[in-house]
Amino acid sequence: MSKVKIGIVQLSCSADKEANIARYSERVRQLASEGAQIICLQELFASLYFCDTEDYDNFRLAEAIPEGSTTQHFMQLARELGVVIICSMFEKRAEGLYHNTTAVIDADGAYLGKYRKMHIPDDPGYYEKFYFTPGDLGYKVFNTKFARIGVLICWDQWYPEASRITALMGAEILFYPTAIGWATDQDEATNDEQYQAWQTIQRSHAVANGVPVVSVNRTGREGDMQFWGGSFVANAFGRLLWQAPHLEECTHIQEVDLADSDHYRRHWPYLRDRRIDSYAPILKRYIDE
Repeated sequence: MSKVKIGIVQLSCSADKEANIARYSERVRQLASEGAQIICLQELFASLYFCDTEDYDNFRLAEAIPEGSTTQHFMQLARELGVVIICSMFEKRAEGLYHNTTAVIDADGAYLGKYRKMHIPDDPGYYEKFYFTPGDLGYKVFNTKFARIGVLICWDQWYPEASRITALMGAEILFYPTAIGWATDQDEATNDEQYQAWQTIQRSHAVANGVPVVSVNRTGREGDMQFWGGSFVANAFGRLLWQAPHLEECTHIQEVDLADSDHYRRHWPYLRDRRIDSYAPILKRYIDE
């Protein structure tokens, strides 16, 4: 299969977990009815973005994966609709041990596995180190019915090492479930600069690795944060195929052609010319003189 139809769901969220799950399920049904084959939900879609504060009560939002009710619900939905679902959740691994995790569910409802977010931020409004243990499963690819996909999560998107390794493992498409926004007291120039940097770094992953990139963000205002939406799809050479509005909810289906990767990799043979014998310094935090 060369051409794959990607479904994107960009919504705002409420404090009502069951209502969020119901709304996303409705959009998944809509996209499936319109021909989507792989549907990606935004980061931590089942709740508000709770990491804007350090509050122990928020740990109650977490659940086991895949045994928890949310994973089981979307496994049933994927089986019913015949679609792949990329489902980002707050994982409770054990008492006092939590991860920011994405489950991947195949089109027959089978649970294919999970990816645990590797890079954990700790910034004003994004106190994720309070909640999440860094991922310990490494980078992952998943053989779905429609494509071999790689999944990374939000802060991972700023790191070329993560996308490179996932592509080298054979990912045909890179997906980034995301929750990122603007502080509401920022000026428009700063907002635009931040968004452009965010999109540019991810499009560069498409260029460097010769694979399409799909980034799915939330929208809506939560506390002092305006999530900037702007979900997008880039082709295997970084060309923008589609971009969502910043402040509006939307769904979209974007077809990507996996055969393009071979075309771009033949004409721009970065993988051929990699000097892997010279890359040992990348394992250092910083190279002092």
